[in-house]
Amino acid sequence: MKNAVELFQQYLESIQSPRVAAALFAEDGALELPYLESLGITHRVQGNDQIEAFIGALLAKVPGFKFRNVRFLIETPDQAFAEYSVEAVVAATGRVYRQLYAGRLVAKDGKIQLLRESLDTVAAAQAFAPAA
Repeated sequence: MKNAVELFQQYLESIQSPRVAAALFAEDGALELPYLESLGITHRVQGNDQIEAFIGALLAKVPGFKFRNVRFLIETPDQAFAEYSVEAVVAATGRVYRQLYAGRLVAKDGKIQLLRESLDTVAAAQAFAPAA
């Protein structure tokens, strides 16, 4: 059975394959990005289908989206906390999306129960917003 760090690593490495990434979550598992609410974007998706759709929609907007520079700061069998970055071009704007994420993953029975990520919403808005 995979522990929290193994699940986190596998999730980060499989982000380009929405179905594979979503399958790491428990049936009732959730992906939360609470700070996206301030941008009017869905900030919580739950269940494999919603998680897969969310990741797929992100990749449609940012085809080169990949996590890099992963640094684990807390590692226990059922929880992990890490920082990781992304640098990729947003298709609609041509701008580079540079982001540092911080994520807390909770594992249960070899699946992701919760992954809560924080990010810089100003950087996101600057990369994704249409030109004024």
